Formats: sequence, C-alpha cells, structure tokens
Amino acid sequence: MAALWPFVLVAASGILAKDVPHPRNSALHHLTKQLLQKYRKEVRPVHDWTEATTVYLDVFVRAVLDVDIQNQKLKLSVWYREVWDDEFLSWNASMFDDIREISLPLSAIWAPDIIINEFVDIERLPHPPYVYVNSSGTIRNSKSIQVVSACSLETYAFPFDIQNCSLTFNSILHTVADVDLAFLRSREDIRHNKKAFLNDSEWELLSVSSTYGVQQSTAGDFAQIQFHVVIRRRPLGYVVSLLIPSIFLMLVDLGSFYLPATCRARIVFKTSVLVGYTVFRVNMSDEMPRSATGTPLIGVFFTVCMAFLVLSLSKSILLVKFLHDERSSGQEWPLWCLQREADTDGPRVDARAQLSGVTAAPVCREHHDSSGTLQEALSQLQSIGGHVRTRDQADRREAVGLALLERFDQLLFRGYLAVLGGYAVTLCSLWVLWSRL
Repeated sequence: MAALWPFVLVAASGILAKDVPHPRNSALHHLTKQLLQKYRKEVRPVHDWTEATTVYLDVFVRAVLDVDIQNQKLKLSVWYREVWDDEFLSWNASMFDDIREISLPLSAIWAPDIIINEFVDIERLPHPPYVYVNSSGTIRNSKSIQVVSACSLETYAFPFDIQNCSLTFNSILHTVADVDLAFLRSREDIRHNKKAFLNDSEWELLSVSSTYGVQQSTAGDFAQIQFHVVIRRRPLGYVVSLLIPSIFLMLVDLGSFYLPATCRARIVFKTSVLVGYTVFRVNMSDEMPRSATGTPLIGVFFTVCMAFLVLSLSKSILLVKFLHDERSSGQEWPLWCLQREADTDGPRVDARAQLSGVTAAPVCREHHDSSGTLQEALSQLQSIGGHVRTRDQADRREAVGLALLERFDQLLFRGYLAVLGGYAVTLCSLWVLWSRL
C-alpha cells in the first residue's frame, strides 16, 4: 500500500494543475497569439487588393487653446477617432470563451496614414499605445491631440470677430482606390454636437461643418474630409476695457470744439486730450491683435479721430500765432478767454483813439510851443487818416482770416461728428450680427 502513495500524489497534482488556469493556456492568450502569429502589418489588410479600405473619421473639438493672429495659427485640443476593418483580425467568439473585443498594440498592426494638411506643429501628448479590435475585425483608434494649424484669421471686426478654420484629413500615399474616407457620425450630429467643448475660454464654438471630396493631383486621386471649425470671440471684456473708454475720449475731444476759437485754453485742453489719446493707444495696442494682413476697425477709427484732433490743434495754434502777431503790432486781442484783464485794468481804450491821442499830443505841443502853420497840422491829419485806413484794411483781412478759420473749424467739427456717429453705428451693427449667429 505504501508503494502506491507516489502514484496517488502524482495523480492529485495533475488534477489540481488542470483546475488552476495557466496564463499561456488562457483563451485571450491563444486568441492574441493566433491573430498576430502570421500577421503582416506592412500589407493593407484585405483579401482582395482591388477593394478599398474605408476609414471612418470623427472629430470632437474640446477647447480653443490659442489664437495667434500675428502668425496666423490656431491651436486646438481635439479628440480624434478613426475606425476601419481589418479582414485579418477577425475570429469566432464562441471558440474563445465568447471574447468579442480585445486590445492590441497599435505598433503591431496596420494603421492608415492619415494626416492633417494644415498642421504646422503637433504637440507631443501621451498617445494610447493600444487599439480595440472586435470579433468582426473592426478596429477603433481614439486619441487626444493638440494640433497647431495654419489658418487665415481676420481681425477687421475685432472684438466681434468670427474665425473659420479648416482641418483637412487625407492619406499621405494611398489613393482613393486603396484607402477611402467616410464619416463616423452624421454630418448634422458633427455640426451641432458641442458636448465635448469646454465652454470657459475667450472663444465660443459655433459649429463644426464637414465636407467630403476627392483631391486630384498628378500622383493620383486622394480622398479627403474637411472639418470647418467656426469660433467667435466673447467681446464683453473688450467692450468694457476698449470700446466704451474710446467713445468717452472721443466725446471729450468733441466737446473741445465748443470752446471759442480764439481761446488759448482750447490749445491746452486739446493738448491734454492728445496725451490721453496717446496713452490710451499704447494701452490698446497691448490688447488688440496684431496682423500683417489687416487692421481692426477700432484701430482705424481711433487713428482717424487722432488725425482730426491734430488738425484741430494745428488750426488753433495757427490762429493764436496769427493773433499774437497782430497783438505785437499794436492791437489788443482777448487771447485768454477765461480771464477778463480788461475789466480789472479799467475801461478799454480804442486803439484808434489811443493812436489818435498819441499822435495828436505832439501836434498840440508844437502848436503851443511854436505856433505851427496850418499846413503842418493838415499834414499830421493826413498821416493820421492814412494810418486809420491802413488799420481798416488790416482789420478786414483779419476778419476774412478769422472767418475762414471759423469755417474750417466747423468743417472739422462736422467731420468729427460724422466719424464718431459712423463708429458707433458700425460697432452696434457688428454686435447685432455677432449676436444673431
């Protein structure tokens, strides 16, 4: 009996070994080994080479990371999916413990060479190294990418601008006869589905429209799918920090036209407004997008208003210089409109009367001292008359010059008012168009 114990122990160990599953003998291991044992990833996975492999694409825009207006680049965070059938990776699920889906290394199987035509840089993210394969041979590859693509960005309507950028997917080498493309979802679902978008940035996703086409070239016909990503800027922050202050500054400058044209204080006021314009323009340049292909409309209006301010200031300087020259020649003008020096000094004396008195005094002194002749008195009177006529002519020229400057000032005021009105109407129209989308 003792001699049978070794045989009993060997039989018992065999039974226990059958009850405990071994990893090498598992159904998943056998299935993976069977699928990849004779698999050739260098060959397109079809039994009939004349049949095209259809790759189904899908894109979810998750976030707008950066909009580089100056370099014309758009950076997006995209969830990308592609699905295709591999005729060499199918099995009968009933023969492998009803396993209907497994994961395989992406590096071990054939994958389509799909690229984005507009990309200029792709951020390095940890791509999943595995793909899912079901029993019918359908492969699902999903990954998150940060794609930096070239895009024609317009800044004319800033801050109510809307950008439309395209992502074009196509195969690098395979023509449409070998690799065809199709949509994984319906176009309407792609266009209006925004559930994956993180709606907490400066930009808002409007839609993602899609089109299918065949690109013809000398190398062959290539299937391509375009996703048109339409985004718009949220303008509230720029309205508060740029538009409203600019309108207030323009209104203050417009009010300076109500100061008298001969007032020196008008020059001081306009110079202060010009300094305000300059400081605001410097601060505004840090917030406005810079582009070599276009200028924002707000920048154009602001530059035009600064031009009107400089013209008005130049006109006021010329007017004061003109009046200063007349004052130095003997005529008094009320250059300081806010000061009434004439009231404190006493009653004003007419320049002509003062001049007549100045010239008449020597005549009287000569008459009393030397009892001059009537001819000398007549000569003095003729000299006075000639001086008065010269002064009258100068007064008429001054009146004509002042009238011309006054008309030019009115023309500037009307032009400034028209520009400001057009600026306000344009901004309101852009805001209405922006809100309707």
